[in-house]
Parts: sequence; structure tokens; C-alpha cells
Amino acid sequence: MSPEPTTSVSATPGGAYIHNIGYRHYDGPRLGRAYARRSLFSQSLRGAYGLGRSAKSKVLPMLLFAVMCLPAAIMVAVAVFTKAASLPVGYTRYAIFLQAVIGLYLASQAPQSVSRDLRFKSIPLYFSRPIERGDYVASKFAAMASALFILTATPLLVLYVGALLAKMDFLDQTKGLAQGLVSVLLLSLLFAGIGLVVSALTPRRGFGVAAVIAVLTIPYGAVSAIQGIAFIQGNESAVGWLGLFSPITLIDGVQSTFLGGTSSFPNSLAPTTGAGFVYLLVTLIVIAGSYALLMRRYRKAGL
Repeated sequence: MSPEPTTSVSATPGGAYIHNIGYRHYDGPRLGRAYARRSLFSQSLRGAYGLGRSAKSKVLPMLLFAVMCLPAAIMVAVAVFTKAASLPVGYTRYAIFLQAVIGLYLASQAPQSVSRDLRFKSIPLYFSRPIERGDYVASKFAAMASALFILTATPLLVLYVGALLAKMDFLDQTKGLAQGLVSVLLLSLLFAGIGLVVSALTPRRGFGVAAVIAVLTIPYGAVSAIQGIAFIQGNESAVGWLGLFSPITLIDGVQSTFLGGTSSFPNSLAPTTGAGFVYLLVTLIVIAGSYALLMRRYRKAGL
């Protein structure tokens, strides 16, 4: 609760009045940085799905969330009705197939998370409270990664429940779900870092949306095309290494090497175990590098 103001009025010899408005000293609890971090995280996470914002802001994120879950619900219905022995799509493959939806979600929500703060010069207001640059970056990064994880993990849970209803093997499905959750966790961290770094470069949301889409789609298209050419020419070893140069193929390489998934590379060629460790290392470096770039971007509170 805000302190109650106290007012005193005194007259000057010339007939003018001086209003002395004073405020009582705040004696309430001081919640500190931890509370500020939690508040910023929860507000950013809610905002990623339009919660607490206008009805118009809820349409796109909720629509994309429904689009992510709809194929899983259809697969479950078919599996239960036909009493299938396995799911048509593996848990680690689901997010790869729906990468376009994930990219659209990231492009729409990453700029609104950081670009508006830059555009309206509200960063100094955050830092005027008991919150530091690292708190702001960590909260925004964690919120965006959590929003992506909710988007990608929910359909996997739908698949898992449907598989159990179809009386598929419990241990196999539980193992597949665990592998899928690890895969989408890495994807969420990687995409959140890339999306926020790109979005933080401009205060214009429209530019941020276009830039995020370009960063996700252009490398993927180029890598896929060059992989196809390398495979036709018989250079199969190059196919695996080329996947290092696109965000989604990075995740594809990791999950096909370590998480029991199948590769989307030409002829389903998966990286070797040694190359898989390189994929994992590059993925972790990009995640850490994105965080470091965000810290550098917000070095000055007056952005």
C-alpha cells in the first residue's frame, strides 16, 4: 500500500501559498531482487501467451498452441481407434515436423518480450528498482524458453497419454517421452536465445519479427539444399557436418545421435557418434553465447 501523503500550507508576505507535500517513510516489507526476478519472469511468461494483455494479443499465440497440439490429438485418436502398435511419429520427431509453427511463435513473441522495452525506453525503469542487468536478462531468457517448452512439450504429453490409452508398451512410451522432453528442452533454450538476441537488436517489433523468421528459415533452406547436393554427389560425410549451420538441424543431429530419433537429413543419414558430440557442443555454445550477447546488449541501462 502506498504511504499516505501529508500536506501543510504556509502563506508568504506577498500573499502566495507554498504547499509542502510530504510522504511518510515506507515501513512495509522490502521484497528485494528475488521477488523482482520472479515477477518479471511470470509477467514475461504470461505475456508470451497474451495473458494479462488485450484479447487481440491472445489470438496468435493461442492459435499456434492449438495448431501444435491438433496433429498430436489426431494421431492419438487414430491410434486408439485402430489399436495401433506404435505412434506414427516419434516423440523426438514431432517438434522437427512442426518447426514452422515453432518458428512463427518465436517470431511473434520474442520481439514483444524485449523490443517494446527498448522502443519505449522502459529499461531504466526496471533498473531503478532492486534489479540488475543479469536479473533482467535471466528472467527474459527463462520466460521465453519456458514458453517454448510449454508449446513443444504439451503435444508430447498428449501423444503419451494417447499411447497409454491405446495400450502401447508403458516402458517404451515412457522412455520415448523422456527423450522427447530432453530434445524439446534443448530446442527451447536454443531458439529462445537466438530469438531474443535478434529481437534485442532493434526496438521495432516488425523488424524483429522479420529478422527472427529470416534467421531460422534461410540457414535451414541453405543447409537442406547443400546437403541434398552433397548426397547426390556421393559425399555422405559432408551431409552430417553441414547440419551444424542451422538451428533446427543442430537439434536434429543431437536427437538422432543421442535420443533415439531418426534424422531428417537426406536418406535419413545421421551424424556419427563423434559428430554428434560436436553437435551437442555447438548447441550448448550457441545457447551460452546467446546469453552472453544479451548481457552485452543490456550493459547500458539507458538503451
